Amino acid sequence: MPTTTQILPSIADQAERLIQLGVHELGGLGPAELRSFAAGTRARAGLLVVSPDRVPASALAPLLRRQGKPGFVVVDMTDVDRFSPIGTMAVPDAPLYVVEGLDRGDHMANWSPDEALPAIAEEGRTPLLLAEGIHWVLQQPETLEPGRCFMTIGSRLRKDNGTLDARTPALWISNGTGRDGRENRNAPKVGWCWAGNRHTWLGFASATGRTAA
Repeated sequence: MPTTTQILPSIADQAERLIQLGVHELGGLGPAELRSFAAGTRARAGLLVVSPDRVPASALAPLLRRQGKPGFVVVDMTDVDRFSPIGTMAVPDAPLYVVEGLDRGDHMANWSPDEALPAIAEEGRTPLLLAEGIHWVLQQPETLEPGRCFMTIGSRLRKDNGTLDARTPALWISNGTGRDGRENRNAPKVGWCWAGNRHTWLGFASATGRTAA
């Protein structure tokens, strides 16, 4: 499937979707604020995001749906909301913004995060944050396909000693084994992979930039 912004709903329609899901309330925003932003943004297309500072990944994940099953965060990622933008990523200091030029990064499947991050930078792109990836799947559940899911390596956890935790967050479809539980089979899943490991079913989601005004 194509993975660029051309297949996304309009920003106005995305605002209505977030309102329907109650994301605006989680972020302390009124419906009028989302609608006003959608009407006034200079971005012509892209993904509407409520800032992760207002609505963390743990609050967004249960809103995901696939085959009638809600999304979930893996049990060994209780610190999911401590994952934050890496390095000097330009993330708008605003309650709402638009992520432009989305790509699921299928061409990087079977790369490790350590390999993918510099390649994304060389392409003049920026890796998605975990919350941005969840917003994408909220708007387009079909973005997660069996064998075609993605990592969001713009979010990393920095340990107390200043080094990066080796886990890198990702979104994929649970097979219902292990600690996921059979009840979660085929549900959308927020999980993690090691920064040096490769996975054939995971690309690396990225964008061309972010627009707040």
